[in-house]
Amino acid sequence: MTIGVGDKLPATTFKVPTADGVKEMTTDEVFAGKKIVLVGVPGAFTPTCSNNHLPGFIDNYDALLDKGVDGIAVLSVNDQFVLQAWSRFLGVEDRITFLADGNAEFSDAIGLAIDLSVANFGKRCQRFSAVVDDGVVKTLNIEVERGKATNSGAAAMLEQL
Repeated sequence: MTIGVGDKLPATTFKVPTADGVKEMTTDEVFAGKKIVLVGVPGAFTPTCSNNHLPGFIDNYDALLDKGVDGIAVLSVNDQFVLQAWSRFLGVEDRITFLADGNAEFSDAIGLAIDLSVANFGKRCQRFSAVVDDGVVKTLNIEVERGKATNSGAAAMLEQL
């Protein structure tokens, strides 16, 4: 069952690349007491994720914070080292938190895992965005069209805040 508005995020532990190396962070450490924009992407360095979806959130980082958001977190079914390289490549390692869901356990738990074997990706996370306030989902935007980041993009998120 897919997580919905009003649901609390399930407990998990993510591998998170930081300036001091990779560290483990629990769901509570990422979301408790904070208003976070959570962006789910199928994969680091993939065309839509790297060229369209995440850049919108990077470009609108300050505007999102001005709307009362405490931070942005990106969830991907990649390992922590790929996410560390991606954050460095994008130049946002000090602003955006990258959550490695390497085995898709969190994506499964929130009902947003998807089988992309047809694209040679295997199990991944569906493209989505959400506002998570103190661990509770306040808005949820699941992308309906493959290869697009329209209703899950930063412009849609800014309109919702």
